[in-house]
Amino acid sequence: MSTQSTRTAARLMVAPSVLVLFVWMIVPLAMTLYFSFRLYRLLSPDRTGWVGFSNYTWFFKAPDFWLALFNTLALVGGVLIITVVLGTLIALLIDQPVKGQGILRILVIAPFFVMPPVAASIWENLFMHPQNGLFAAAAQGLGYDPILFLEQYPMLSVIGIVSWEWLPFATLILLTALQSLSSEQLEAAEMDGANGLNRFRHIILPHMTRAITVVILIETIFLLGIFGEIFTTTQGGPGSASTTLPYMIFKQAIVAKDIGRAAAGGIIAVILANIVAYFLMRGIGRHLDA
Repeated sequence: MSTQSTRTAARLMVAPSVLVLFVWMIVPLAMTLYFSFRLYRLLSPDRTGWVGFSNYTWFFKAPDFWLALFNTLALVGGVLIITVVLGTLIALLIDQPVKGQGILRILVIAPFFVMPPVAASIWENLFMHPQNGLFAAAAQGLGYDPILFLEQYPMLSVIGIVSWEWLPFATLILLTALQSLSSEQLEAAEMDGANGLNRFRHIILPHMTRAITVVILIETIFLLGIFGEIFTTTQGGPGSASTTLPYMIFKQAIVAKDIGRAAAGGIIAVILANIVAYFLMRGIGRHLDA
């Protein structure tokens, strides 16, 4: 009896926050869905009406849509590969007992606390600038012409910037998992004659699988909405070479002032995010229950 009353009281106390969160999420989503079926342009507010799936049709037929979709998936995939691989290597390095280990870990994690537009601006002006950047100075010192990163390799440059921002997060999660590994297992494997590569392959990596899964799931959710870095550096260019789905929605909403088409793009982005999350949960999410 007491257990049932306790559960009821707990549900009643949690209900207000759940209700507020539900309304907070469902109202914007419902409004976005409503405007996606309507003609609503800020430059001509008198022209309104129900247009059905015309906004969605326009998006799918837009010349930039499929490129933006490809760029979005390439951004997510590229950043995940870089952060997971380098994050694992850095976690292994900073887990070693060295002098100043605490300061080293703080320095590794520090980039995660830099705001995305600030980080993108630093990379654009300090590292990638074709005249005053460090990369240009290094190229000139070796006798080569500076590389115009943001013009010649815009999408790769954005992937590099975003990877630098998210690498500390992956490193922190993977380092935590690495530190929970029993040293007795590694010592036993070493006594049995296993070299470093075999210990990593058969003991360390399987132990970190759960943490890698968490990194992939969390990063994917945020990477699908990357916007600030592109807006600060390439503005989706040159042309549409670095335009992603969020930036394409931004151009329709802010530049073209077409709320209807932007809303349709937002719904498409939500559907895409759910599809990606579904396959991730089916493919690697099962490790969370392992």
